[in-house]
Amino acid sequence: MKSFQLLIFSIMVLAASCNQNLSKTEYQTMEEKKKTELKALVQKFYDQLSDPNNSDRDGLSKVYMAENWESTPQPIGGPGRQGFVNTLGAFGGMIPDLNWDVKEMLVDGNRVTVRSIASGTPNSPEGHFFGAPTDGSKKFEIMTIDVHTIENGKMVRSYHVEDWATAIQQVSQK
Repeated sequence: MKSFQLLIFSIMVLAASCNQNLSKTEYQTMEEKKKTELKALVQKFYDQLSDPNNSDRDGLSKVYMAENWESTPQPIGGPGRQGFVNTLGAFGGMIPDLNWDVKEMLVDGNRVTVRSIASGTPNSPEGHFFGAPTDGSKKFEIMTIDVHTIENGKMVRSYHVEDWATAIQQVSQK
């Protein structure tokens, strides 16, 4: 009888151990899916940055960005999602071929850190790029780092480090 009880106990322990491993695997799968979804959401931001002359800037940004999105520094177009939409319009006029090439995304909880390369050929109707004279003949390429916070399926906050001083230098060189 004791052998039979020991056998039943061993089977129960083994079954419980298998369930724990399965739960751990399921958890890891869910975490990977969450990371993939967060990266896909943030990628929409960079896709839109790379198409600044799209006429549906407002509609596209509503898909992934909260209305009261906070950005540091604040975009030139003003605060919130509407400020981003305004900034895209300004960039489209100033840098028609603007491209944001994502090189790496790292996810930690609900934050996505992105390393990317921004490039383009400034050719604004005013003939300047952030105060530097330009005629559309010189291209820039700069590295950017952004940290985005996602809540309830929308970007709610972003911190940007973009090397615009180097971009100005590149297009100003003789």
